[in-house]
Amino acid sequence: THLVFGGWRAGEFEERLAGRTYKEIAEAGGGILSTVAATRTSTEDGLYAKARGLVQEMVSWGTTTVEVKSGYGLDTATELKMLRVVRRLGRSGPVRVVPTFLGAHAVPKGMEKSEFVRLVVEEMLPAAAEAGQARFCDVFCDSIAFSSDQSRQILEAGKRCGLVPTVHADEIEPSGGAELAAEVGAASASHLLQTADRGLKAMAEAGVVAVLLPGTSFFLRERQKPRVERMRELGVVMALGTDFNPGSCTLLAQPLTVQFACVHYGLTIVEALRGVTVNAARALKLEAEIGTLEPGKQADIVVTDVPDYRHLVYRLGHNPVRTVIRSGEVVWDSDKSG
Repeated sequence: THLVFGGWRAGEFEERLAGRTYKEIAEAGGGILSTVAATRTSTEDGLYAKARGLVQEMVSWGTTTVEVKSGYGLDTATELKMLRVVRRLGRSGPVRVVPTFLGAHAVPKGMEKSEFVRLVVEEMLPAAAEAGQARFCDVFCDSIAFSSDQSRQILEAGKRCGLVPTVHADEIEPSGGAELAAEVGAASASHLLQTADRGLKAMAEAGVVAVLLPGTSFFLRERQKPRVERMRELGVVMALGTDFNPGSCTLLAQPLTVQFACVHYGLTIVEALRGVTVNAARALKLEAEIGTLEPGKQADIVVTDVPDYRHLVYRLGHNPVRTVIRSGEVVWDSDKSG
């Protein structure tokens, strides 16, 4: 997710409904850069209060663990500010929070791409690592962001700083992001709408988890879909995420993500449920702690009110969650929520 940000982008949503594409808006100076401007001027307490409310909403839909990325600062001070907010969210509960540094989310105004890559590698990443604020290092490897070579520089620098690589890959155009994820030993690669066979094979061989984001495809009205059948054939592990952010997906509801994955992407019900449990844990390298109910793991349990597991997908838009338990403690109960 991208839970920490200033402002919203409802105006861009209306523009897309009128026919403009995500790429057109971004190239005109909107998109991520508009959120960057709002985030830079937001106070740390203001960002925290907003994100805290969003976390509470996620819990009511059954989320117990959430990855939260930076990436709306594009300068060292703001990226660190965002990561401090992410860490604060983790300390305050009620969910387990995994922080990811995404300084290379876009290129800030007034900088050449190569110059910004140097800034990320030489200043931003070491500062984030020294502060102990992040576990993962992400990069937007795509035509409107960073090339595979530039992304490699950033991910390798992240590894030298002790951060686990992950990649925004092949969302808008084929970019070599999936192949890069395999090459650098990334935990996961997300989006993958444009990934070719070579990239999927590389991911399968390297054990890179494919994080599919069906809510984003739906929100952006994307016609292209990830090649789920080919992923099955190759044995690529598939996880699911909401990709919540102010621009391309404002979905916080994990059950609806599961439903979109089945109806829009063609996953089976069991595949989708594994995608938000054991495989999602694997994408975050937490499979030894969470993701399944077995001795020795954290007791993260979501109690639902349905006749059987199929109704978790069959009842579109319905919230079946009654009780959410994280590490053995009730963190949300529908009977006590007001």
